[in-house]
Amino acid sequence: MTDLLADEPCGVGIVERSTVFTGRVWDVVSERFAYNDEQLTRDYVRHPGAVAVMAFDEHDRFVTIQQYRHPVRLREWELPAGLLDLAGEHPLASAQRELAEEVDVAAAEWHVLTDYCTSPGGNDEAIRVYLARGLTTAVHEFERTGEEADMVVRWVSLDEAMDAVLDGRVSNSIFQVAVLTAHASRERGWSTLRPGDAPWPQLDWRDAQRQ
Repeated sequence: MTDLLADEPCGVGIVERSTVFTGRVWDVVSERFAYNDEQLTRDYVRHPGAVAVMAFDEHDRFVTIQQYRHPVRLREWELPAGLLDLAGEHPLASAQRELAEEVDVAAAEWHVLTDYCTSPGGNDEAIRVYLARGLTTAVHEFERTGEEADMVVRWVSLDEAMDAVLDGRVSNSIFQVAVLTAHASRERGWSTLRPGDAPWPQLDWRDAQRQ
């Protein structure tokens, strides 16, 4: 029997939990919990989770956006993405909404490219990256303001993006993870893609631990 390399869910007993900071988008939580016969205290950012979309056109280029990110003072190249901040909205529906609102694009074909945690030592953010094809123009009523008001939209090939990642010219983690995963998946004939509505057990497990 093959011992597959896989993350292992681990439930711990929460002794005490408090919100030490309430922010506009996310909070900072402090938890005291039992682990290995000890009681440990850890502070972390509680995050709603997010989705991102790698949308390919008929020329095998995917859409990217350049957006200002204040904490790092960079106009980063990113994928269309957004928070899972609407109660009851399925992650796939969130991704479809964000793709329309950010780049005026809809897609007929949806697959899951990858799921990952951005910084598990400091926050509980879980991200799902979708791969979309069959693109058309989307109609929406969303008004872009703030950092989104001057976003730059660019279509790039996977090879061009791969060079940018390996050369250290782009630093956004979602962009890097998506490009590297897509490049590897393409080498396997895209056989690693999962259905767009595939289960997301990491997010489900995380949410269950918040109860």
